[in-house]
Amino acid sequence: MGYINDIDSMKLDVLREIGNIGAGHAATSLSKLLNKKIDMKVPDVQIVTFDEMMEMAGGADNIVAGVFLRIEGDVPGSMFFILPIEQATKFVQDMIGDTSVNFALPYDELSISALQELGNILSGSYLSSLSDFTQLSLYPSVPALAIDMVGAIVTYGLVEHSQVSDYAIVINTELNGEDIKLSDTVNGHFFLLPDPDSFSTLFQSLGVKDGD
Repeated sequence: MGYINDIDSMKLDVLREIGNIGAGHAATSLSKLLNKKIDMKVPDVQIVTFDEMMEMAGGADNIVAGVFLRIEGDVPGSMFFILPIEQATKFVQDMIGDTSVNFALPYDELSISALQELGNILSGSYLSSLSDFTQLSLYPSVPALAIDMVGAIVTYGLVEHSQVSDYAIVINTELNGEDIKLSDTVNGHFFLLPDPDSFSTLFQSLGVKDGD
C-alpha cells in the first residue's frame, strides 16, 4: 500500500472537506427531524491502522452504540459510526423528548429506532457527499445497530463479510445544537474501511496514485 504514504495533509484536507459537506447535509436533515437548529462539523480526518482505530473508540472493551453498514459499488467496504453510550443516550433523549431513555436491557424499540435513524441520516449524508465529489458509485446497505464492546462490533462487521483492512479513514464528528451545552457536544467517529482492493480506487479518484 505505497499510496498510503503519499496521503499528505492536502489530501486529508480534501477528505475533511468532503466530511464537512456531508455533515452539512446531515445537520439539515437532523434539524428538520428534531425541529431545532443542529450544527455539525468535522474537525479532522485521519488515516489510522486497525489497532489505532479501536483505541480511538475507547479500546476494544469499551461499550458503545455502533451503526454498521456495507458499501457496494465502485469502492466496496464497510462503515461504522460509533458513539459513546452516554452520548447516544443523550441524543436519543433529545430526539424523542424522553429523559427516561437508557440503553440498559431490555432495549426500548423506540429508542433503538431513533438511533438507527441517526445512523441512516449520518451515513447516507457522508456517502452521498463522497460519491458526488469522487464521481464514484457508492450504495449503502441498510444500517445495522449494535450496543456492545467496540471490538465485538467491529470484528463482527468485518468477519461477517470476510474482509479485513489494514487501514481505516477516521472522520471525527462534532454535533451540537440549541439547548445543548458545549460540554454536552456529541462526539462520534466514522470509520470508513474500504476493502483491500478498494483503497487505491478511492485515492486515485482524489488524485493519489499507488506508488507515486
